[in-house]
This record gives sequence, structure tokens and C-alpha cells, in this order.
Amino acid sequence: MLSSIFSRLIACLLLCAAVQAHALTAEAARAMASGDTDERIAALQQAIATPDDATLAFIRAMGEDAVKIAGGKAIVMKDDKGYDPVSGAEVPVPDDAEDIVNNNRMRGEFDAALASLQLLSPDVAQRRTAIDALREETDEARLPLIEKALAAEKDVALQARLEAIRARILLASSDASQRLKAAQYLATSGNPGTRTVLLEQLRNEQDPQVKAAIQAALTAVEGRLQWGEKLAALFTGVSLGSILLLVALGLAITYGLMGVINMAHGELMMIGAYATYVMQGVFQRYFPGAFDWYLVAAVPVAFMASALMGAVLERSVIRFLYGRPLETLLATWGISLMLQQLVRTVFGAQNVGVENPAWMSGGVQLMENLQLPWNRVIIVAFALAVLAGVAFLISKTRLGLFVRGVTQNRPIASCMGVNTARVDTYAFALGSGIAGLAGCALSQVGNVGPDLGQSYIVDSFMVVVLGGVGQLAGTVYAALGLGVLNKFLEGWTGAVLAKIAVLVFIIIFIQKRPQGIFAVKGRTAD
Repeated sequence: MLSSIFSRLIACLLLCAAVQAHALTAEAARAMASGDTDERIAALQQAIATPDDATLAFIRAMGEDAVKIAGGKAIVMKDDKGYDPVSGAEVPVPDDAEDIVNNNRMRGEFDAALASLQLLSPDVAQRRTAIDALREETDEARLPLIEKALAAEKDVALQARLEAIRARILLASSDASQRLKAAQYLATSGNPGTRTVLLEQLRNEQDPQVKAAIQAALTAVEGRLQWGEKLAALFTGVSLGSILLLVALGLAITYGLMGVINMAHGELMMIGAYATYVMQGVFQRYFPGAFDWYLVAAVPVAFMASALMGAVLERSVIRFLYGRPLETLLATWGISLMLQQLVRTVFGAQNVGVENPAWMSGGVQLMENLQLPWNRVIIVAFALAVLAGVAFLISKTRLGLFVRGVTQNRPIASCMGVNTARVDTYAFALGSGIAGLAGCALSQVGNVGPDLGQSYIVDSFMVVVLGGVGQLAGTVYAALGLGVLNKFLEGWTGAVLAKIAVLVFIIIFIQKRPQGIFAVKGRTAD
């Protein structure tokens, strides 16, 4: 019994001695705070190999420039008071105490050290953040701590990411077998930084077997990265196509169904974008606690603002110009200039910024080099929802029936008791309101300015003409097709040549098929 108690006492003493040996000391604190940069980094790496709470607090204080040196001792500053970094007791600060000097390299080491120490945090989110910060790490001095974190990690996904970091470090090991294992493991990586590490090691590798494994890993990684880049280009094209679809849906009504060449369509989009900006300001001032929901309120406001402006334009100008396309074009072009100047007078000539709500920040990480931003994903879904609403309105409602009837045969519709003038106003207001929704969506992916609509008006007309005048299905195909085609061509030819190539393609297509992708059939074609 006594021998058992004695052995436990000895074990406790040894454990306490080991902990004391690993705790922060005054000498270690001084070595990290002063001296040559290389010496300070060496002391820092030695300290984080066996860290304690005092070490973590001292490293954080150094990163915040809250440490002074006096008499060869480090002093942590907080609220104009000095504290001993080892014991935490308050100490006097001499008048000749000097601030520590941290260059950019040293600050980077502090950040990396703090990230390394967070690998052992009980909080999964902190460990994930630390792993993200160390994903490009290749310093062999961090290997003991990473292996310690790997041994303690229970999360399978985080284990795999730690293994990848460990393999990147071991790729430069002096042991050829370790380099071979690291190269074989990295062959499964999709991180763009892994390609750089493999290329660098391939230039320096002497062992033929390891060199072959690195080359094979490099081929696998590059193939995976190429797939990520292709999928990213595809998503970007779909995203651009969804924006073009939103812009062109309004034109599909005003131009496709009503035959009005509305050059002010872009300015109606601009009004929707500025309505969103105004709602952002209203929520910031009056409802700051509900700011993240300002966009939900901005959607109907943007629609109504543009729809009302469209109704005013139709009643005051456009109703006198039906059947006179040239005069309509010139009149709406003049209106567009007037609307631009009105916005400059009210809001100024400079662009204004519209913030994304918190729920639209970040993105979905599908691959190491492929992240789908939430704002783009939501805009794609929003465009599809608007498309579904417009299709239902045109094909299933009384207003849609009247619009189609007036479009196909105005005299007969009038004889049947349809108020054609009112239907014209409603239809034009609907197309203008959809333009406002497009402006609301565009405000989430770029700045809002008086010239916002000018960037999309030509593309939106091309979408409507290519898809087939008056055909919603054709508008969808044309918008998504042009968006994807444009983005893939940009990767080969650049943005300017891609635009030219798309325009040439549309010209040739219209020459061969003037009615567009979907032609109007039957009596409606007359």
C-alpha cells in the first residue's frame, strides 16, 4: 500500500517537473522579444513546440505590439500597466523601456504560431480556422505540433487536412522514404498550392523513385485543378447567363410581345438598383438590428419603383409611338439620358456601394480551387424564380391572356371588350418591374452607378433576338448559352476578343435563322 502511494507521488512530481520545464520562462520570453530575427523565430518555434497558456498569451501580446523590453526582461503592456509574462503579476515599467520592433517577417511568424497553437483548441471551429491558416505551410519546425494535433484530432475531415499539411512538410524531408510517402499522398490533393510545392521539389529531387512519384502526383493534381477551373468557368457562365436572363425577361415582354424598342430599359434596371440602395440606407438608419433582411424588403420596392416609372413612360410617351419603331427608339434613348442625369442630380455621379447581407457572404466549397459564392448562387435561384413567375403570369392568368390577345390581334381583342390601352400599360409596367428586379440582383455583385444599365442593354437585346422574339423559352436558352460561351471564350482569347466572337456568332446565326432559336408558329407568326 505504502509503495503504491509512494510510486504515485513520484509520478506526480515527475509530471509537475515536466510541465514546469515546458512552461514559459523569462529567458524564453526575452529571446522571443529581442535580438536577431532568425534567433527570435528559432525561440518562437521552440516555445510553441510545448506550449502553455502563458506562451499563448505572450505570443498574442507580441503580435499586438504590446510588449516592451527593459533591463533584459520582457514586459507585457495592458491598459498602460506592465505585467510579468511568466507569472502575470504587475511589475513597474522603467522609463527607459523600449518597444519591441516587429518586421513583416516576424509578424507573419506570430500569425502562423497562433494558428499552430489553435490546432489544439477544444473548439472545432478554431481548429478548422487554424488548419485553413496553415494549409500552405512547408516549415519542418511546425511538424511536431502538427503531428501532436493529428494524434489528438477526432474529426475525420480535419484529420485528412492535417495529413495533407504534414505531407507537404515531409516532401522536403531528408529521408527519401518519407518524401516518397508524401508524394503519393499529395497525389490526391486538389490544392493549387500543392502544385507549386511539387514543382519546386521536382527540380531539387535526386532520387529517381521519388522523382517519378512526384511527377505522377503533379500530373494527378494538375488534372484535378483543371476540372476545378472548368467547373468554375461553367458556374461563372451560368451566373452571367442568369443575370442576362433577368435583364432580358423584361425586354421579352416590352420588345418581344409589345414590339417596343425600349432603349431606356437599362435605366429602369438602374432605378431598381438605386431603390435597393435606398432600402439599405433605410434599414441602416431605422432598423439596424434587422439589416440582414433589407434585401427581402428591397425586392418588392425595386419592382414597384421601376414598374411605376415604366407605367408613367408608357402613358406619357410610348403609347403615342406604337407601330413606329424608329421614333420609339429615339424617344426612349432620350428618356434614358434624362433618367441618368436625374440620378446624377439626386445621388451624385459617383458609384454607390450596396452591401451583401450576412447570409449572402461566403460560399460553398466544392473543391479546393472551386468555391461557389452565395451571392451568385442566390442570384441564379432568384432568376429562375422570376422566370417561373413570368411564365405563370403570361400563360395562366387573365392579364397574361389579355397581353397575348392584344399582341396577336389588337382589333379583335378590342372588339371582345378588352381595354387594350390598359393592357399596354400593365404589360409595359410588368416588363419595367422585371428590369427593376434585375437591378436589385445586380446591386449584389457590383457597384451601383448612373451608367449601370448601359453595360447590359446591348447584350439583353441580343438575348431576346437570338432566343426568338416573344419566346420566353428562347430567352432562357439564349441567356444561359451566351453566358457560358462568353466565359469559356474569355479563358482562351481574353474578354475583348470573346465579346467580338460572341457578336460575330450571333450575326451569323441570325443570318441563317432570322426567327431566332424558337420561331413563332401558326397564326401568331402572321
